[in-house]
Amino acid sequence: MGAIFFACFGVFMKLSSSAPFRLLAVLGISVLLGCQAPPVAVKGEAPSAKAPTDQKASDRIAIEAHMVWGGEVRCFAKGECRFVYVEHEEGRVVLQQINRRTARQLDRQSVAYHPDSAIWLSDTLVAAAVEATGSLDIFRVEGDRLVRVHQAPVGFAPRDVILVTASQGRYKMLATPYSGKNVAWIDWQEGGAQAAAPKSVRWCEAPWHPVQVSKVPGTAGGGIAVACLDDRKVVAVSDVDLLAAPRVLATFGAVARHARPSPSGQWLYVALETGARNARINMQTGELQYIQSPLTGSVAVAPMSDDLVAWADDGKLYLQRLDADAKVLETRWIKTSGFSTGLQLIDVDGDGEQDIVVLNSVDAVVDVIYGSLWDRAAERL
Repeated sequence: MGAIFFACFGVFMKLSSSAPFRLLAVLGISVLLGCQAPPVAVKGEAPSAKAPTDQKASDRIAIEAHMVWGGEVRCFAKGECRFVYVEHEEGRVVLQQINRRTARQLDRQSVAYHPDSAIWLSDTLVAAAVEATGSLDIFRVEGDRLVRVHQAPVGFAPRDVILVTASQGRYKMLATPYSGKNVAWIDWQEGGAQAAAPKSVRWCEAPWHPVQVSKVPGTAGGGIAVACLDDRKVVAVSDVDLLAAPRVLATFGAVARHARPSPSGQWLYVALETGARNARINMQTGELQYIQSPLTGSVAVAPMSDDLVAWADDGKLYLQRLDADAKVLETRWIKTSGFSTGLQLIDVDGDGEQDIVVLNSVDAVVDVIYGSLWDRAAERL
């Protein structure tokens, strides 16, 4: 998308931080995207929705899912996975089964207005961040059903939740806000009557999509890193003291939308919404490198290796190979089914190749695109 879209998108997202403007923001984004009808997806066990015309239908499936703001695939055996996600405007937590190249909905449970993300805590437990109740709603998977077992208060309207540690039925989670500067640490024990009171820490304005990292510059170990939308920076906190004030790793002139580490932990890649460039931070030295983008900006990132990275935009992914100085050696493209704001790399079909799950946040389809991703990407759209 061009600069006009990203400028308007930022306005809509700021407006939507207050409840009365939520629907207006969503409708406005839909208009900006051209009011395109979503792909027709097939329910049941057949491979869903038709693929974009430049790829074979066998290269992907499209799962019918409305406004998916967050979700996670978890694989249990070769070629057998389950996918939990939230439908933002519908107020639902949904469980899907993915069996290699087919998907089937198992259950769909209601939650309060505007769930924003969902994760797996274990093979049988999931948690969803729900704005209206300011809570983490925890469900147990019983067979093919989602059964709510607990609602842990957060203290604000949460945008994201991640699992930090899990041991013998005890779970430490981090919740970050849709808007505001405070994050919350939540400790919950399976089977316990109540979660401990959340511990609140001040981080930055709108810290979206936190992620665990194996290395934090200037420390001996790892921690948590996050891109701060409204503060236009990336911060991190060390595992040594998770309740400490975070360190600023980099500050940008554009919105820092999404940050994810490379598989080795050497680099933290940062998607910037505008400015025709993205960035990466060396997590050993703290060095900041900028990466030329072929577009105005990007809204999500998924590093495939230290020097191969996928960026998301409206209706497309672009994959870039980089040299040691972040110079772009080659760019390839993959079409997607909507405004692609969430990416997960995982081997869904058990063939040993990385696949990518693409959440399209204002559309009606989740794409599962099968690897080898670089080989199947096109030199141009």
